[in-house]
Amino acid sequence: MGNKGSVAVVVAGLVLAVGGCGGGGAGDADGSAGATGSAGRKSASSTPVRPPSGELVTWAGGVCESTIALDDLRAESAADLKEIRGAGEGDLVAGATALGYLSSTPSAVDRVQSSLEDLGPSGVPAADRMLDALRKKVSGVAAKLEGVSPAVGLEGAGESAADVDQQVQTLTPPKPDLPALAKKDPRLAAAYRKAEQCAPGWKPGEGSGDADTPAPDPSGPLPEAADGKNYAACSDGGCEVLVTSTADITANGRKVRVSVADDHVTFRTDGAVMQLGGTGGEAGFGDSLKATIVAHNEDGAVLRFSTS
Repeated sequence: MGNKGSVAVVVAGLVLAVGGCGGGGAGDADGSAGATGSAGRKSASSTPVRPPSGELVTWAGGVCESTIALDDLRAESAADLKEIRGAGEGDLVAGATALGYLSSTPSAVDRVQSSLEDLGPSGVPAADRMLDALRKKVSGVAAKLEGVSPAVGLEGAGESAADVDQQVQTLTPPKPDLPALAKKDPRLAAAYRKAEQCAPGWKPGEGSGDADTPAPDPSGPLPEAADGKNYAACSDGGCEVLVTSTADITANGRKVRVSVADDHVTFRTDGAVMQLGGTGGEAGFGDSLKATIVAHNEDGAVLRFSTS
């Protein structure tokens, strides 16, 4: 009997002791400490990242598109220079390629510069600093290429092309670039993911943004030229004409012989030859005249001459 009573007392004491310790601890866990922890977890999970604004998505897309344009420009410039250097000395085709390169490359850099200038602030300080650095790099190269003229003649065209390519190859994105910055800012990351131009493999001309202004189909019919084959309309320097083989055109006092082949258009003036391939190419004749290839296929080319 005595032993049983002792055991009962000890057990009761343990129950009280456990109850006392457990009660206090549970109270703390379910009360102040537990509530704080629970509230902390609830607060963290109920604060989602705000979706990016349409302006930020457009901004990110613009930066991506300009970056792709620069990547393509560097690759095309290197390929053109390789072709120019691979030809024999005095090769007329290589000289024409070099002159065409000298005509079109500065314009390509100017187009990227203009697209970057059109972008407003993103609202993300680090991203705006990156854009500012990219703008300065592109504008610096554009300024150096401003004096480049395709009128250097065939002999000096190859050397000038090498100098231009050296400048073009410096047009790389500043570090950290946009993908790196997006990893550090949730809203910028969301905008980067949403912008179609930032998707892997995106190329200019894709997506809904270009649906209203499709590029002419090189395999389809040529668009109608405003002045047809009336080359006399070019005398004042402004016209849009169709050339199907060869034509002698005098525009703004400059005599230009145009020859159209299946894969390129050749412009010849006194002492200069420029050979351009595909729609969108521009041939510059000093500061007084330029010719733009509006459309080109095996049937001919629609050319726009202008004085600006």
